[in-house]
Amino acid sequence: MAAQRLGKLLPKTTAFFLCDMQESFRSSIRYFPEVIQVAKRMVETAKIMDIPMIATEQYPKGLGKTVNEIDMTGITAYPKTVFSMLIPEVEEKLKELSDVKSIVLFGIEAHVCVQQTALDLLERNYDVHIVADGVSARSMTDRMFSFERLRQSGAFITTSESVLFGLLGNAKHPNFKEVQALVKTSSPDSGLLSKV
Repeated sequence: MAAQRLGKLLPKTTAFFLCDMQESFRSSIRYFPEVIQVAKRMVETAKIMDIPMIATEQYPKGLGKTVNEIDMTGITAYPKTVFSMLIPEVEEKLKELSDVKSIVLFGIEAHVCVQQTALDLLERNYDVHIVADGVSARSMTDRMFSFERLRQSGAFITTSESVLFGLLGNAKHPNFKEVQALVKTSSPDSGLLSKV
């Protein structure tokens, strides 16, 4: 019997994917300001812990660049028109990152670009971690059913704080204090528990 995949995260085998956090979506995506806060936390952690960051922008000529709140210094945002982030440039980057086994995915839209990216990554045998508090859509129905669909397909649905502490693994980690400072304030409410 094959070993069950547990989805443990290790800094040396993890990459972060930031999906299409662009200005034009600000007025239409539910909880967009909260998702930006989570994305900022994830991007800052990637820089602190030297975790590879791959970002895309959906048709930036028409939909704008990544929102200003997210510091994209040193990060290339690959333009795309297909919904999945797995465009040739990203595939090439993943080949360079041959040790990467786990992808932490956040951004928008849950049921379109995030979902199609996750399915493509799962098909390529990566462990995929969906940051629920860092992913949204125009409707909560699409958002929540996308999470269910992805869980059924083998992705891990998690939270930003769980990912960050999972990567640290130990309060003695050299980056612990820097990352802990990013989570001193709890992740903002983004409607995930509105039915509880």
